[in-house]
Amino acid sequence: MQVNTNINKTDLYTKYEEVKIQKKEEIKSSYSDLRSQLQKNSMGFSSLSMDAQAKVSGSAKGQMDLNQKDFQSFLKDIGYNGKNIADLSQSEAKKLVADDGFFGVTKTAQRIADFVVNGAGDNEGMLRAGRSGIMQGFNDAQKAWGDKLPDISQQTITKATELINQKMTDLGYSVLDTNA
Repeated sequence: MQVNTNINKTDLYTKYEEVKIQKKEEIKSSYSDLRSQLQKNSMGFSSLSMDAQAKVSGSAKGQMDLNQKDFQSFLKDIGYNGKNIADLSQSEAKKLVADDGFFGVTKTAQRIADFVVNGAGDNEGMLRAGRSGIMQGFNDAQKAWGDKLPDISQQTITKATELINQKMTDLGYSVLDTNA
């Protein structure tokens, strides 16, 4: 049996380059889809977190349009297993939004930042998309409320952003948007 060794290397290289370019485009598209999904999910997570925090803090003005079942499901998903928010006494609500409370600035900001960081890993573009998403979610929540969100929510989004920025800095990324 004789093996043909007259393979045209130029043809092989051209085909290899075509496949490489195609795969690169598929990866870019997939990455873009993932980044977009993280941004969208971060936006929703942030918006729902702001709404929950504002409701518990007693600022029930202009509540977001979310049915009770979905809202309770969100609360369960983030680890809240306490009393129904609508049934909280003023004292119970104050404990939940206190500095060390479940809906306090520190714990809520940490949950939001963790959502982004866990979804993005060490990827700069994903971290930026997640950070952008939480800011958009905050702005959407503010629009839904028809006014400025309570101070606790303002402090929370600031702290969550700082935590994400710190992660980016720790990884050696600039926190400034270089596309601006």
